[in-house]
Amino acid sequence: MKRRTFFGVPAGVGAAMLSGCRSMRESQKGAGGEAAAFELDEVSLTDLAAGLHAGKWTSRRLVELYVGWIEAIDRGGPRLRAVIEMNPEAEALAAKLDEERKAGRVRGALHGIPILVKDNIETGDRMSTSAGSLALESWHAPQDAFVTARLRAAGALILGKTNLSEWANLRSTHSISGWSGRGGQTRNPYALDRNPSGSSSGSGAAVAACLCAAAVGTETDGSVTSPSSINGLVGIKPTVGLVSRTGIIPISASQDTAGPMARTVRDVAILLSAMTGVDAQDAATQAAHESVADYTQFLDANGLRGARLGIARKFFENNAPLDRFLSQCVETLKKAGAEVIEPADLPAQAQIAAPELEVLLYEFKDGLNRYLTRLPAGSPARSLKELIDYNRKNGQREMPFFEQELFVQAEAKGPLTESKYVKARADCVRLARKEGIDAVMEKHKLDAIVCLTSGPAWLIDPINGDQDTGGCTTPAAVAGYPHITVPAGFYRGLPIGLSFYGQAWSEGTLIKLAYAWEQATHARRKPGFAASAQG
Repeated sequence: MKRRTFFGVPAGVGAAMLSGCRSMRESQKGAGGEAAAFELDEVSLTDLAAGLHAGKWTSRRLVELYVGWIEAIDRGGPRLRAVIEMNPEAEALAAKLDEERKAGRVRGALHGIPILVKDNIETGDRMSTSAGSLALESWHAPQDAFVTARLRAAGALILGKTNLSEWANLRSTHSISGWSGRGGQTRNPYALDRNPSGSSSGSGAAVAACLCAAAVGTETDGSVTSPSSINGLVGIKPTVGLVSRTGIIPISASQDTAGPMARTVRDVAILLSAMTGVDAQDAATQAAHESVADYTQFLDANGLRGARLGIARKFFENNAPLDRFLSQCVETLKKAGAEVIEPADLPAQAQIAAPELEVLLYEFKDGLNRYLTRLPAGSPARSLKELIDYNRKNGQREMPFFEQELFVQAEAKGPLTESKYVKARADCVRLARKEGIDAVMEKHKLDAIVCLTSGPAWLIDPINGDQDTGGCTTPAAVAGYPHITVPAGFYRGLPIGLSFYGQAWSEGTLIKLAYAWEQATHARRKPGFAASAQG
């Protein structure tokens, strides 16, 4: 979950890696201890691949540079707390990938490039998979998640894991996005007193701050797209089933998906291409057997020309400044050649929240109980009930700011055969698809529905929890349809993203539209690690 939709110290780096980076950390400090220039600042996946091919860098050198920058910016300096754990095997993996390159074996565009993955995605190595919870800090998955294996097969180097809103933000109605018992509070690199949004908070902050070139997040409702918007990034929530969920700690079988997060549309397309694939253990992926192999083919700078776009204004109709911001975006779309239809609001959007929550509570209990049974005997929690008990017993560390009422509500639910669940899921499908996205797109013959992704980042507030600044993520999330967000500009110094979403399997169209917008606007600016928003 992105944040309130309805309503520790990070693990150390391997000693060998740290010893090679101490002097680098000092060299990356400027006067007054501030971070100086970084060699890989804003460098894209494409540029990294070209540099590796030309011999400008080795994979091992990239690991050294990124680890040094993480030490300077994440552990020290602004202390973002975006990375929850580093891979102690990264240097050895980099050396192996360098040897492969020397031998003429280059697996693809990601070969030898370090990326980060969210800490609810399994890695079959010495790193934990914890969802940010202290109850799972010693859980080491026996094998990679399907998406992790796909990335490794493409040559990507898993540098570490990112912090997140604990349990992907389905624990409390008063949670603080970006906080976990294991990782502490992630901060927004544009304004350190502001929230990075969630639940893929660490992935968003890490990519924005150039702790990696790209990262993988997960989304149930807004958890890729909202932190991408709020951290000035491009993010894609794919159609449910395009990317396997096997090996990802679950919330919702009907809404969960992993998704790529990067600084450019091209980089997101590259990462998405590597992540997809049919998985025999995830039935939802069977429908994706004819999915696109290379999403970079849709990168068309003229992609907005002749496109029919419906503007959904109701999400921010009561926020005059953001409504004006959207109007400016609409004018830019028109100048780029798009045919704009408005209003193109979703008639049932206000009715979705209640049945969605009901579905999530049922599916969370079912999915998490299945997942936790995989943990060894003697683990702190092997069921949702045991997890609730663990949190109560360890309340000072696990519940210092907010509680676990959503856990308790989920535990009270019955099996997925109960009529309340069946009805709620049917209502979700009807409202989000038939009477929602499908109805509007078919009525107006649209290529996509467009809206601002979210409001600006809110202050980190341990007392009141997250402040809802608005967002458009729910319809596509509930429908299981694709959604891409791309930087649109800044409101009082804080990033705002523009969303394009459509019907199932329309990722190619959305990438084309987002790329054309990006090339027309070049709206992204790198963060400055300000103490607060400058307005």
